[in-house]
Amino acid sequence: AGQADDPFFLDLRVFDLLYGTNLKEVGNDSLKGKNVQTLAVQVPKEALAAGQDIKNNSIIGITTSAWKKRVTTTSNNGERRDTGSYTQVSRLGMPLVNEVVVPVSLKDYFNGSRPFFDAQFAPAVLDPELPKLIEAIYGIKAPKAPRNDLVQVFLTGVPGLNQPKNVRPSEQLRLNMGVPLASTINNLGVIAGDNQGFPNGRRLKDDVIDISLQVVEGILVGQKTGLGDGVNASDKAPLGAFPYVALPHSGSQTMGDSMVGPLGNATTLKSAKSPVGNSNNTGALISIAGLVLAGMGLVARRRGARV
Repeated sequence: AGQADDPFFLDLRVFDLLYGTNLKEVGNDSLKGKNVQTLAVQVPKEALAAGQDIKNNSIIGITTSAWKKRVTTTSNNGERRDTGSYTQVSRLGMPLVNEVVVPVSLKDYFNGSRPFFDAQFAPAVLDPELPKLIEAIYGIKAPKAPRNDLVQVFLTGVPGLNQPKNVRPSEQLRLNMGVPLASTINNLGVIAGDNQGFPNGRRLKDDVIDISLQVVEGILVGQKTGLGDGVNASDKAPLGAFPYVALPHSGSQTMGDSMVGPLGNATTLKSAKSPVGNSNNTGALISIAGLVLAGMGLVARRRGARV
């Protein structure tokens, strides 16, 4: 637990559509040099599978939510006081679901809702707003609705990959822990044939922005645009062992090159030397670290949430 380099890499302007009338300005990593408060949890795959049965119950789903007290008052001397009951103000399972498929008019409502009732958002997923805006500004033709491909990615999981039996539509980051560890990582994940990558969980090297943009622009229905934000890797490479996230940038109030371990003891990250692939659980651990970080890296940004 502590600060680490923010593992997301993206040009945030892509979701504000602020590139003018063309995409020549892409490539500025908005999170370069930024840290993020991080909780990394290492969990054996068997502990996550129902009945500890990896063979038959290898698919899991994870979602996160953020809550705050309903009323905030500020006194004349600047002191803030939060009172009242807690209310949900943000949620996230799939990275970028709020930016890619939830329309502006529903963002606050979505942030206060529960995944169990996500079938109500199916119309927005089947006919999303973002491709139409991209077509209007940049001339890239929006795929025809209904977008059943987006329903699979954002609500049910992909059949034959990470869609569980008798699935109920709900926005979760789904992971099939039974997919073998990839010997070579393709940062475009599933759309490039690397089934251990996003949207099957999320590894720290996965280019979530490019994948999501290409998915929303129709790569799963045969429309290849090559669309991306021009940022293809984080400014710091992830570590090769748990907790995988890179060391924080200097200038923050941290404990030097360490994160707080059990009972407050400092665990020096530079001493982590075990190679990736050294454990049967490594594939799940990398993806689980991505799952945890996905719920943190953007939850405080770009949300349009009630505050």
